[in-house]
Amino acid sequence: MEEEEEDGGGGGEAGSEAAAGGGGRGGRPGGAAGMWDRLRGSRAAGGGRSAAAMAQRDEKVPAAAAGESEPGAGAGAGAGAGAGAAAEQGQSGVAAPFQPPEGGFGWVVVFAAAWCNGSIFGIHNSFGILYMMLQSDLGEEEKDPALEFKTAWVGSLAMGMIFFCSPIVSIFTDRIGCRTTAAMGATIAFIGLLSSSFTKSLEVRYFTYGILFGCGSSFAFQPSLVILGHYFKRRLGLANGIVAGGSCLISVPLPFFLKMVGGAIGLAHTFQVLSALMLIQIFLSMTYRPILTPSCDPQHDGRHKLGSRSMRQQCWAQTRKYFNLRVFRRKTYRIWAFGIATAVLGYLVPYMNLVKYVEKRFQETKKDWILLVCLGAMSGLGRLVSGRIGDCIPGLKKIYLQVASFMLLGLLCMMIPQCQGFEGVIVICLFLGLCDGFFTTIMAPIAFELVGPMQASQAIGYLMGLMAVPMTAGTPIAGYLNDYFGNYDAAFYFAGVPPIIGGLVLSVVPLVHQRMLKKQRLDSGKDKMLVSEAVVNGELLPGCPASEAHM
Repeated sequence: MEEEEEDGGGGGEAGSEAAAGGGGRGGRPGGAAGMWDRLRGSRAAGGGRSAAAMAQRDEKVPAAAAGESEPGAGAGAGAGAGAGAAAEQGQSGVAAPFQPPEGGFGWVVVFAAAWCNGSIFGIHNSFGILYMMLQSDLGEEEKDPALEFKTAWVGSLAMGMIFFCSPIVSIFTDRIGCRTTAAMGATIAFIGLLSSSFTKSLEVRYFTYGILFGCGSSFAFQPSLVILGHYFKRRLGLANGIVAGGSCLISVPLPFFLKMVGGAIGLAHTFQVLSALMLIQIFLSMTYRPILTPSCDPQHDGRHKLGSRSMRQQCWAQTRKYFNLRVFRRKTYRIWAFGIATAVLGYLVPYMNLVKYVEKRFQETKKDWILLVCLGAMSGLGRLVSGRIGDCIPGLKKIYLQVASFMLLGLLCMMIPQCQGFEGVIVICLFLGLCDGFFTTIMAPIAFELVGPMQASQAIGYLMGLMAVPMTAGTPIAGYLNDYFGNYDAAFYFAGVPPIIGGLVLSVVPLVHQRMLKKQRLDSGKDKMLVSEAVVNGELLPGCPASEAHM
């Protein structure tokens, strides 16, 4: 109980200063407070009260905020909104909106985010094709019995780095903004793919494809999730679904393209063609224009306290700000993160090994690439549908969608070795893709529900960081089992166990949350509150510093 309450009340001092107009911060945080106070009438008087408190402390209030908040609390929201509009207008020439536009330029951002998701995960999910091309390029299938194990590390490193870098990406996103972070990541990914075409060494490709492309993908991908919260609130789940579903326009035909073209142009030129997708993403990242941009001015970080704080205290405060571990104080978040990390241990095994498995098991089949197309198409459909369904399910009950997805995904993986025909594998791939879509799309909305909008960005980052190790290790373990037993049956049985265990762990989260809410209702003397099911996705702007978005 104390863990939840301590975190829920975090940032109160910063929030009161922001609502008052930000003191010496140019009135911009006041604009954020006024904007959201206008939307939520129950807090409309907060700006006026905070301004009065600042006046009692003999702090200077900006002219715009002081002049308009003096008539009374009823004008507090208007004063904050006016200050924010003036500040925003001074920067962009356009009056700041009082609420997320729920469309408009946001749909351009949705298109850019869809391209990002499609190109990045299209390449990663098509690694089953690249996997066979890498082995053929090395020409050592019969010489090295551990070749499959070694080759699997190329794709596993790349996918694992997406998640391993996520906590760092969260810090960059909060510090320098979504646009700069995404463009930087797309550039690194472009360099990684392009440089992979100039070497045949497996060890060098561990670095160029596994490390560079993987890290760049992480820096390009995560801001595409955060920026949607700047443009959508009521339809955030739908926007996430459209991004994920629209990405299938790239990820679905990509395996077919690689199978048809890769053999003709060779592996080196294939990497060069794939790098063009990242080159386009560099320019599309420029559309990630935040409604409230992160402030990089060091004077914005409590300059009125510089005289009373030591350098060590200031450094510690900045470190705590950007390495925010408060999300782990929430028991529900800890359980959820552990369940997800457990479930993804065998997540990549079907994507990496299905094509090779079908090639060995059903040798007469010449269209094994269809499996990856089915996975991608149904994953896109699942993401689009689950985004809409998630908006209709209140609070943490969304987690039950993930529970069902993981349980079914585990059972389907175990059923793959039982298929006696290629058609049966196709049916399983269709349902595997559907489960994948349901699991991934509602991850961000659940993070909003668990930790609140202001901490959602870093909560997602830490979650993906925890997912990195099991996700990276899963495919090499499957490759080792194949080398040891001489077939993929044990690998698919292994891949099915962790999702079932993870689903069982996740089913506990709503129950624990409800129990904490009941305890909170009994303790009526507490002012601090848990993040309840009434939290609205996107109510604040994730990816912005706390000084700009706290209420």
